[in-house]
Amino acid sequence: MNEKLFTLALIEIFISIVLTVLVIYISYRLLKWFFFRNEDLEGDNHAFTIFTSGVVLSIGLILSEILPSITNIIRISTTQDVNYTNASIVKYSLLYLGIGFLMAVLINAAVFFLFSMLTKGHNEFKAIKNNQTTTAILVVAIMISITIMIKGSIALLISSLIPYPEVTNFF
Repeated sequence: MNEKLFTLALIEIFISIVLTVLVIYISYRLLKWFFFRNEDLEGDNHAFTIFTSGVVLSIGLILSEILPSITNIIRISTTQDVNYTNASIVKYSLLYLGIGFLMAVLINAAVFFLFSMLTKGHNEFKAIKNNQTTTAILVVAIMISITIMIKGSIALLISSLIPYPEVTNFF
């Protein structure tokens, strides 16, 4: 058994779980604070629960593209002859998570802009607050579709920022 690889895998699993839970928790709190202060997942508003589930799924899809880049930095720092400090690993991790969070915000803004264009005069926030599940399902479907289409580009953007070690060319 390769003990170094096993330890690295355990570290990556732990970091992925912690970051995912933290980002989803913060996103839920921000969503609730900015848009739905009086709503709760335990209440009778099924539209809010559907909408929140879609946001969490969208964030999960984005994180699934970002977390490998974070663990890649850790892998490089432990297996290569580079001197990345813990502070630089945290800095890159926060940068990647910040970009992912920004992308999630942009995707949500694009969804509401597109939904507003498709349904002139229909306020989706008010409809979700009024428990209109059809509106919530349509908003979530658009959100998931856009997230699926853009997640590869997010992964490419993030991977372009990974500080790979310099490779010498002997030719």
